[in-house]
Amino acid sequence: MSRVGNNPIGIPKGVEIRFENNTVSVKGSKGELSQAVHGDMTVSLDEKEIVISRPNDSKFFKSLHGLYRSLIANMVEGVTSGFTKKLIIVGVGYRAETKGNRLILQLGFSHQIVLLAPDGIDIKAESPTILTVSGISKEIVGQVAAKIRSFRPPEPYKGKGIKYDNEQIRRKAGKTAG
Repeated sequence: MSRVGNNPIGIPKGVEIRFENNTVSVKGSKGELSQAVHGDMTVSLDEKEIVISRPNDSKFFKSLHGLYRSLIANMVEGVTSGFTKKLIIVGVGYRAETKGNRLILQLGFSHQIVLLAPDGIDIKAESPTILTVSGISKEIVGQVAAKIRSFRPPEPYKGKGIKYDNEQIRRKAGKTAG
C-alpha cells in the first residue's frame, strides 16, 4: 500500500504558497500555478513544508490523499525548475521546425502539420529531428508531447515516427523471402 500522501512537501526558497477557498496557489520564479482541492481534505502550511491530511481512512480519501500530494509537489517543482520532454523524429524526410509559437512538422503526409503551442508551453526544435517541450505544468507538458507523438507514433518494423527520448521501441522481424 502506498503512503505517498503522508510525506510532507518541502518548500524551497523563493516559492510562495497560499491556500484559500479550497485552492492551493504556488508562485515561484518561473510562474504561478493553482489547483483546486477536495473540500474535506486539509492542507496545512508551515514555513518549510506542506502537509496534506485526510478526514478518514476510506479508500476514496486515501486515493485523494496521494493524488493531491503529488499534484502539489509537481506544482512546487514546476515553478522552481520546470519540466521538459524530449522527442526524437526518426524517418527519411521527417523533420520539424518552429516559427514563433508554431511547430511545423513534415511527417511523410501530403501536407504539413501545424501545431500552436498552448500558453505557458515552449516548443523548440533543437535540430530538424529533435524537439523539446518545456513548461511549468507537468500535466500540460505531457499532454502536448503526447499530442505531437500521436501525429506519427513509432512503428515496430523500421522504428519510423516520433518517439520519446528514453522510449524503447519493440521491433518486429519483417517478412522473410521464401
